[in-house]
Amino acid sequence: MLSWFAWLAPALELPRLLSLTLSLLHKHPHLPFIAHSSPPPPIYTHSSFLYYPQNTLHNILSISQMAFCNNGLCMVLLVSVMVMSSLMVAYGGNFYQDSDITWGDQRAKVFNGGQLLSLSLDKISGSGFRSKKEYLFGRIDMQLKLVAGNSAGTVTTYYLSSEGPTHDEIDFEFLGNLTGDPYIVHTNVFTQGKGNREQQFYLCFLVDNTPIRVFKNGESIGVPFPKNQPMRIYSSLWNADDWATRGGLVKTDWTKAPFTAYYRNFNVQTCSGTCTSSSFSSGAWQSQELDAYSRRRLRWVQKNFMIYNYCTDFKRFPQGFPLESRPINFKDFEKMAALDMKKVDVEVMEVDANKTDCPASLELDSHLKDIHVTSSSSILQPEHLDVSTSLRLG
Repeated sequence: MLSWFAWLAPALELPRLLSLTLSLLHKHPHLPFIAHSSPPPPIYTHSSFLYYPQNTLHNILSISQMAFCNNGLCMVLLVSVMVMSSLMVAYGGNFYQDSDITWGDQRAKVFNGGQLLSLSLDKISGSGFRSKKEYLFGRIDMQLKLVAGNSAGTVTTYYLSSEGPTHDEIDFEFLGNLTGDPYIVHTNVFTQGKGNREQQFYLCFLVDNTPIRVFKNGESIGVPFPKNQPMRIYSSLWNADDWATRGGLVKTDWTKAPFTAYYRNFNVQTCSGTCTSSSFSSGAWQSQELDAYSRRRLRWVQKNFMIYNYCTDFKRFPQGFPLESRPINFKDFEKMAALDMKKVDVEVMEVDANKTDCPASLELDSHLKDIHVTSSSSILQPEHLDVSTSLRLG
């Protein structure tokens, strides 16, 4: 499972976190309890990318992990590693050797012999880097530490993208917020240069490998799927206070600059030989789907923590929603090709655009300072892209 670690905890936010903590401690008694009287350190994220040949995009983002599969599914990362172990070779990455600083000059720095990289943002500029190599089949892991404290207006990105006007991209942006308010994860999927598939979630709930988003393979009805174009890893830290925090109402507090995000534990597993679709064509793991419990969790997360969904934005799509924006209980995806979606009476989940806070039901103790956040996005089937998120006490 991919994981990013987030130290979210300023005092105003903490009262909403204790029940999560107690629940987590009960489930994971070995996790240490850490409290800080001083301002908490930044959020850590762990990310991975997985690629399997052919037809499945596996995007695993543990707020630090993204994964992509091109013809397999990884219900659990451990399973995918076991299945692929005979075909993969692993090596620890080095930022000196494996990445290029693409912008920001001295705001991007590499430390500890290439094991740690930092990006900084000031009033003049942000910064960013990308991987030297492109990846289609394999697994990439990274840990990120997000901006701590008042991060309003800042955006920390971590994504995979190919190049050109018809590029594919799996995008995760972590939108900063005022001290005490949760980060927002902004997700988007580009296929053949077309995006506009945004969904946003508050990262303030306890989920253990709970899916938060599913993107179906709709090639049979003319919706491209990102499976053929090798992608590079990109990450950046930049100012977006014209939209990132409460629609631009909250601006970046430059007295808190420079803002800094950190990256470490870069690890890559790639195919030891030629990867072909037949290499992953067998095995029960390829037929795994979300079980009934996971589907219930998916609906729960989307109902309680989703704050924007392009699939329910009637004002944005007055002529009808995109074909892939179907209800998750619409079982036969291909039938949509023959339907006039403007005339179909379907149940869609409405999103409360006025949400400004996590649900009050999450009662937490104000002394809790550190929280590890793990969010993962993964494709569990050749036709699915799933995003999962989980919280862990730090």
